Amino acid sequence: MSEETITLYQAIGGDQTVRALTARFYELMDTLPQAANCRALHPQSLEGSREKLYEYLTGYLGGPQLYIEKRGHPRLRSRHFIAAIGPRERDEWLLCFRCAMEETIENERLRGIIWEPIERLAFHMQNREPEQI
Repeated sequence: MSEETITLYQAIGGDQTVRALTARFYELMDTLPQAANCRALHPQSLEGSREKLYEYLTGYLGGPQLYIEKRGHPRLRSRHFIAAIGPRERDEWLLCFRCAMEETIENERLRGIIWEPIERLAFHMQNREPEQI
């Protein structure tokens, strides 16, 4: 008997779930007062950001490599240097991501598997230290 290995992308529900996750993530960022600093780093319209995150997460979770096919290597840190990402912005981004995952990915274990590397990625993206008083 052979067992088929599935990706996280498949396990969470594929395209439909990744689209729901990214849509909810940006809805939260756009409406939560606790995410105001992170939201301020983004353009007025979040449409382009939403599409890029959807493409990136699709490939990151084991689905089609949409981001790479359209835009090349993600180079996430260098692409985000234009934004001042400090601990506050990082934590606000993580808050939105965690809430969006809790609302769109049913399985708690799968959320945990996704969360750890996403949290590491967010810390890696930080490019500013806390403001000194």
